Amino acid sequence: MTAPVIEIRDLHKAYGPLEVLKGVDITAPAGNVVSLIGSSGSGKSTLLRCANLLENSQRGDVLFCGEPVTWKGKGDGRRPGDHAQMIRIRTNLSMVFQQFNLWAHMTILQNVMEAPVTVLKRDRAQAEDAARGYLEKVGIGDKCDAYPAMLSGGQQQRAAIARALCMEPKALLFDEPTSALDPELEQEVVRVIKGLAEEGRTMLIVTHDMRLAADVSDHVVFLHQGRIEEEGVPGALFGNPQTERLRGFLSATVAA
Repeated sequence: MTAPVIEIRDLHKAYGPLEVLKGVDITAPAGNVVSLIGSSGSGKSTLLRCANLLENSQRGDVLFCGEPVTWKGKGDGRRPGDHAQMIRIRTNLSMVFQQFNLWAHMTILQNVMEAPVTVLKRDRAQAEDAARGYLEKVGIGDKCDAYPAMLSGGQQQRAAIARALCMEPKALLFDEPTSALDPELEQEVVRVIKGLAEEGRTMLIVTHDMRLAADVSDHVVFLHQGRIEEEGVPGALFGNPQTERLRGFLSATVAA
């Protein structure tokens, strides 16, 4: 049996006295889409950053394709203990951020091909061919020579997705990929994410968009105050929520 691409066990994360994650378990099997939903402050984005080792957790295990992260130190002093392993995991779990994080001084093509060349040491010509292909894939192949400031928010986010894909990762991590966008531009990005889901890409998505979560997910996790309050397949979770907290959250989301 193939190990999940991402597995998190009993993860705890605090900032000083503030406990953000209070023992969370998440599994993302290969080819599956797992969406994390919940109110602001529930720990969704922190969990995503801990999965990608951008944040250090104080307790619990993070496994990538069955391989546990090696830690050194304990509690607040805990850090990844194997630098090469950390880099390998990060390059295989490409993150797409809410605010795009494109380099303003580079063209869109340069943005997309930069990491494969500098981090993966790929041949520049091959990286450029791949970058152009991924920009075509997300529908902005005609924007290769444009700079980020010349693009709409939706186009910038699609460029960020192409940049993540160009690393050819084992999984994509999305942190509120549509929340900075107007509704019309949001749909451009949603279409791309749906297309990736249909291809069988492994994805972990933090989202406020319940329709997106319902449409693309194999599994949905509802976080509340750092704990998993409820989880399951989208049809059951959205159609027949079992907890009062989830019912209240979904009602408030629909009302908004």
